[in-house]
Amino acid sequence: MLFSQHQRAWMPSFLAGLLLTVTSHSQAHGLAPVSGLLTPESVVQAADGKIYVSEINGFGQDGDGQIRVIDHGKTSVLVQGLDDPKGLIIIGNDLYIADKTRVLRVALNQATASAEVFLAATDFPKLPQFLNDLSADANGNLYISDSGDILGSGKGGIVYKVTPQRQLSLLLDGSIDARILAPNGLLTDAKGEHLLLVDFTSGVLYTYNLLTKKLDEVASGLGGGDGIVKQANGTLYVSDWKSGKVFKIDQQHKVTLVKEGYQSAADIALSQDDHHLLVPDMKAGKLDIIDLH
Repeated sequence: MLFSQHQRAWMPSFLAGLLLTVTSHSQAHGLAPVSGLLTPESVVQAADGKIYVSEINGFGQDGDGQIRVIDHGKTSVLVQGLDDPKGLIIIGNDLYIADKTRVLRVALNQATASAEVFLAATDFPKLPQFLNDLSADANGNLYISDSGDILGSGKGGIVYKVTPQRQLSLLLDGSIDARILAPNGLLTDAKGEHLLLVDFTSGVLYTYNLLTKKLDEVASGLGGGDGIVKQANGTLYVSDWKSGKVFKIDQQHKVTLVKEGYQSAADIALSQDDHHLLVPDMKAGKLDIIDLH
């Protein structure tokens, strides 16, 4: 059972809230680095400017994960009682969360937030091992990566597509294409015709044509590839969790280092103004902001 912030009070979260600090330096639209987060994995900014961060807290410890909201320097907890929340995506007024072996949904337009199970572990054709990233197209279809045995063999990953009616289909796995090892970051186009995915094990960025079922390599050397975003001008950014780096990939597929020095650069996001990159540093417990101007 899942509980909202009004139904459950966790002493560790309370203490963490006391330690949470937002720097006084403010960037455009209220964006500023944040420290004191509880193992932040993914981030997304809503149209109203609010930033949502998934906090795993103790990895593998069910029930201590949560979603934090950052609103112009003020922080609060949206929902608690999650397991290991990772990838986030907003579709309409709903926030979707990849939480270990299930996908949750939170209605953001409700006075009291609570998480419901959108997809249970038993809804998948194969019991999920490590649900990781989420993406969505303009039709409301959801794309989900299961990174498989990401911490062990680095294999066994799967990519799924789910319709708004919860009809689930398998898009890619190692039996369809041996290059699929531990797919992590996903990014689909608006029409749902092309899907970008980066593999955590190989560090290769691929594009998958959902119409022709063809998988092509875009770039390599991306280490432990994690998050993917794309600016309006076509420039891609990919985070490297293993090496703590963020890379830029231009339209000629040239890879350039943007920033390094993170302990573990996780699932990145673009700001609503398209000019800032939001980078969760999982092990450091921080959210960094990179100005892309």
